[in-house]
Amino acid sequence: MTALGKLFRTTAFKLSIAYLVLFSIGAGLVLARVGARVKEVLDEQIEQTVDAEIRALSEQYAQGGLRQLVNAVERRVRAPGGSLYLLSSHAGDVIVGNIEPPNFTPSGGTELVETPYERRGEPGVKHPALLRLFLLPGGFRLLIGHDIEDHEVLRGILRRALGVSLFWLALVGALGGLFVSHRMLERVDVMSGSARRIMAGDMHERLAISGAGDELDRLAENFNAMLERISELMAGLREVSDNIAHDLKTPLTRLRNRAEAALRAGSNDSEHRAALAAVIEESDNLIRVFNALLMIARAEAGYSSDNMAVFDADSVVRDIAEMYEPVAEEQGVHLDVAAQDGLAVTGSRELLGQALVNLVDNALKYGGTGDAPRIAIEARRVGDRVEIIVADRGPGIAPSDRERVVGRFVRLENSRSRPGSGLGLSLAAAVARMHHGALRIEDNAPGLRVALSLPAMRTTVGPTARMERA
Repeated sequence: MTALGKLFRTTAFKLSIAYLVLFSIGAGLVLARVGARVKEVLDEQIEQTVDAEIRALSEQYAQGGLRQLVNAVERRVRAPGGSLYLLSSHAGDVIVGNIEPPNFTPSGGTELVETPYERRGEPGVKHPALLRLFLLPGGFRLLIGHDIEDHEVLRGILRRALGVSLFWLALVGALGGLFVSHRMLERVDVMSGSARRIMAGDMHERLAISGAGDELDRLAENFNAMLERISELMAGLREVSDNIAHDLKTPLTRLRNRAEAALRAGSNDSEHRAALAAVIEESDNLIRVFNALLMIARAEAGYSSDNMAVFDADSVVRDIAEMYEPVAEEQGVHLDVAAQDGLAVTGSRELLGQALVNLVDNALKYGGTGDAPRIAIEARRVGDRVEIIVADRGPGIAPSDRERVVGRFVRLENSRSRPGSGLGLSLAAAVARMHHGALRIEDNAPGLRVALSLPAMRTTVGPTARMERA
């Protein structure tokens, strides 16, 4: 396709032509209305002039009879201008005037009649005029009017002006449409080139933003944000692959070595049982890791979009706290629970519960230390958000590590001696993002404070109550 053909096919050019047609129609209607209004004004002026002439000549006839009327008409006929006069008898004989008797037979009255006429001495030459017939006593007929040939000239000027205006409007509009289309096509071609390079594998490429703030800039900004998110997911995928290869290699090797050792050294059933128990325990740890990875993948892929439901976050908090009370009591940790009522959210109850389980489990594992270990679980509404907070009095996490610990398989140095896979906070962060929320890691002074912030729902009270996102 040629470059000009591409210009003609652009949406910008088509819209420009559409606006041009609409504007031309509007301009034509305006000019037509102006021409019609000009004609109305001129006709009104002629009508007023004719009425004044009729009144004046009627007074002349009333004062001096036919002779004085004839003299008055003769004086007006000799005067320059476009006024028309014709005085005739009841038989139609012309007495005085400057026009030939018209071809129509006016009935008299108050209406002006537009009709062609011939001037005396110019036979066969027709001119337009507005005429009115006035009947005088004695049966005499007085026809008075005005030549409107200049009106026709004026209307012709207006028609030509309309045609010329529409021509220049079409020309300028077409050139403007081509210019706008060319500029638009240039930007679209640049964006298309960037998209092709991205499809070719250059994930660092981004769409150019002109800074005009128009719809193409907004589209480019959103597209670039989408690319950033895709790049993050791909980087996360690569990181997960590397972490799986690195972090799962050790337990798998250990699992194989234990099985191999049991085959070589096991001489009785008790040793075989102990080896099998170790293998099962190691297998359970691997299953837990893969389950956590699966739940993170489901959360980041928007798994719950088909399983969204409105539920009370406070009930989830109470259920998890009740489940962990025996564990906390066994470890000598005091568990404080404070949950407001009616904390409705929309999302996956299963994933939110699993995220909260991970937070409480981490708090018990790393924060249940000290002379008086205490863990606080709180659920409250803050503005248009629901916050679920798990706080402990353990060693906490340094500010420089708080952003890093939400990554997959990330374990700090002081936690490598404890059991775990480094996926708990990563899962909680993924669940928060899936629910359009955020995970905050803060200092509890002393200890760690992890807050899961989610959009709250509000109840619309009425004949039929319903839940809406705040």
